[in-house]
Amino acid sequence: MILSDKTLKELIENGGLVIDPLHENSVQPASIDCHLGRHYLIVEDRRMHMIDMESEILYREYEGDEIIIPPHSFLLATTEEYIEVPTHLTAFVEGRSSIGRIGLFIQNAGWVDPGFKGQITLELFNANSLPIRLRSGRRICQLVFCLMDQAALNPYKGKYQGQRKATGSRVYQDSEVM
Repeated sequence: MILSDKTLKELIENGGLVIDPLHENSVQPASIDCHLGRHYLIVEDRRMHMIDMESEILYREYEGDEIIIPPHSFLLATTEEYIEVPTHLTAFVEGRSSIGRIGLFIQNAGWVDPGFKGQITLELFNANSLPIRLRSGRRICQLVFCLMDQAALNPYKGKYQGQRKATGSRVYQDSEVM
């Protein structure tokens, strides 16, 4: 079941769901808008000749109020909001329609596990033939929260728990590699 604005506001007010900061108009009828943060990671293609999922990936870090994504380019960004998802909820990260219509694809694997705490790292891809300028503080995506049939037995405790800022891939830490 997708949670309504009324339920989301109640959860936030009683501390069951943490969204910080929560902007005045962020709670929508069935979602919560998130805003673009100021931290970005770009794959360090000058120091790597290939991405290998068994090795740590190198990134260039950038922090600022705006960034320009060249055509057909990829980078990691972060939400301004820090969230704490209770163990009986899960969330989907969805790009805003207005953003997708300019050719900016937003993803984060699309999912936030019950028990996750941290800022959301967003994978951004400019599918357009023109550069796209992004400014921090703009609404960039939305979180759609769903009620689970019961609290998770094993809430999220993974390698991205507590992340702040954009966080690069840690796929090299997966158990099948170790």
